[in-house]
Amino acid sequence: MLSRSLLLFVAAASLFGQQHAKNVILFLGDAGGIPTLNAASIHGYKEPRSLYIQRMPHIGLSETSATDNWVTDSAAGMTAIVTGRKTANGVLSEAPAPAGQEDGETLKTILEYAEAHGLSTGVVSNMNMADATPAACYAHVNSRKKMGEIFAQIWHPRFGDGVDVVLGNGRKKLLESTKELGIDLDKELTASGRSFSAGLSLIPAGARRAVSLEDDENFDVDAATAKAIEILSRNPKGFFLMVEWDLHPSKPERCLDTAVKFDKLIRKTAERMSKDTLVLFTADHSFDFRVLSGKKGQDLRLPAGPNVGKDSKFAEEKPAVAIGTGHTGEEVVVAAQGPGSDKVKGFMSNTDLFRVMLSAYGWQADAR
Repeated sequence: MLSRSLLLFVAAASLFGQQHAKNVILFLGDAGGIPTLNAASIHGYKEPRSLYIQRMPHIGLSETSATDNWVTDSAAGMTAIVTGRKTANGVLSEAPAPAGQEDGETLKTILEYAEAHGLSTGVVSNMNMADATPAACYAHVNSRKKMGEIFAQIWHPRFGDGVDVVLGNGRKKLLESTKELGIDLDKELTASGRSFSAGLSLIPAGARRAVSLEDDENFDVDAATAKAIEILSRNPKGFFLMVEWDLHPSKPERCLDTAVKFDKLIRKTAERMSKDTLVLFTADHSFDFRVLSGKKGQDLRLPAGPNVGKDSKFAEEKPAVAIGTGHTGEEVVVAAQGPGSDKVKGFMSNTDLFRVMLSAYGWQADAR
């Protein structure tokens, strides 16, 4: 009887002693599917399984379909990750619209849950900050094309008081898109208590709410992530941060270099943050990117060498890597460490990631 009581006591102590995350950092490799990560590891280290992502303590596979297609776009893919509900391609954090209606149910995002609990929140991307991936975190619209309407939800949010830190690209386009709606972007952001600048170095010292928009093809995601963490960490309650880096292979060499840089950023951030931070990596969808051949030690960007058919009299150069034209529907990697990361395992749905993050904080979803 004594031993049984002791076991019950230990089990209870373990349960109540579970640590919840103070912070959650979601790293999103847009189009960074398994084929791209594999190629990036070979490109960067001449060996597979050499990325930090591939060696994080908890690994799972996430299916990425939308409600209307097996192959998702970034809007539906990111909506599922941050709300726990699937939607149709092109829609941002709304359920599919019922027949005869323009809008579906508004879906509360993990960023908005963080706002409601008094945490600070941020989004970082080298893309337009009203583009699908960052926008799904803070905005609710029936079309990802409505950039002015999307960006205005930073200071007119559906839940909470809006995302605190927005660092990325799209300055010219967003100024134009909001102006078309009669919005003075500088005036509105300033009135909402957010600084508005054209570069990270121009953000006021001590700022707690900041929007910085650039138009830089080489936008420094690494520096932006450090700046976002610096600002968000001023809140003793904690924070939620989403960091996107585009990994679409429109330029293969750049894509592979970027994937290696992103992996290094994830490693640096994970090692820097204390044990009270859930660090999570995934992709919203995969891409038609394949390693077809190539000899070990040879640069993947070079032709693999002569490809001689059995009945051919001629040799022709065969590329080591093949790149298609669009997204694909296979599962993507989910990699995690920190409080709550043990829930990342096996085959998952993209909607499960929302619940992983919510549970890591120790929160319950609102009743529907």
